Amino acid sequence: MKFKTISIDELETLPFDDIAYIILKEKGKKMKINDIFKIICDTLNLGEGAFENQIGDFFALLATEKRFIQLEKGYWDLRENHTAEISIKEIEDELDDEVLPEEDIDKDEDESDYYDELDEMDDDKEEDDLKDLVIVDEGYEDDIDM
Repeated sequence: MKFKTISIDELETLPFDDIAYIILKEKGKKMKINDIFKIICDTLNLGEGAFENQIGDFFALLATEKRFIQLEKGYWDLRENHTAEISIKEIEDELDDEVLPEEDIDKDEDESDYYDELDEMDDDKEEDDLKDLVIVDEGYEDDIDM
């Protein structure tokens, strides 16, 4: 749908975000929000007062509408023009290339020492638990006179 081929009557029935979508789709490039809304206001003969009073609402509308994406320096564009391709292979390669700083390596060694000390403490505790243990021989019952 071409923006210039849409009648004023049809445009008046469309919400501002749909009109902005048509404008950005037709232009095929990013635009500043003021420029987009200025085109809408001029086309619908809303005047300068409407522009000043509604630019904040227009910003909020685009910000919450998933079809649009805010770019650097106040530019807006259609999200469909900015898809990100993620390569799992590239991410794996980046992770493989990462080297731990020496601080992190030392931390790992400290952690292993900590766990070794805990194991030793647990071993000592188990020995203490068993000090009062009495071992009963299976043949013990036969030796007792009843």
